[in-house]
Amino acid sequence: MEAVNTIEIIGYAASVMVAISLMMKDIIWLRCLNFTGCSLFVIYGASIEAWPVAGMNAFVACINIYHLVKLYRNRHRSELVSQ
Repeated sequence: MEAVNTIEIIGYAASVMVAISLMMKDIIWLRCLNFTGCSLFVIYGASIEAWPVAGMNAFVACINIYHLVKLYRNRHRSELVSQ
């Protein structure tokens, strides 16, 4: 019984994180919060054996990481050029 409540809390937290991420104007905050929400959904989906939920959110989490790395590299390059 205790594990079910914890799993439900993870699912609700994931939903809240994804919803909040979509309200962000700053793309970096959007990606970070969305990544966190997706990661929680992967845990939630795997816990309840909802593999489409876990798989799709793992894919979206990877997309978020890709774009965060790309943003970081572009920002780092522009700082090097401006020096």
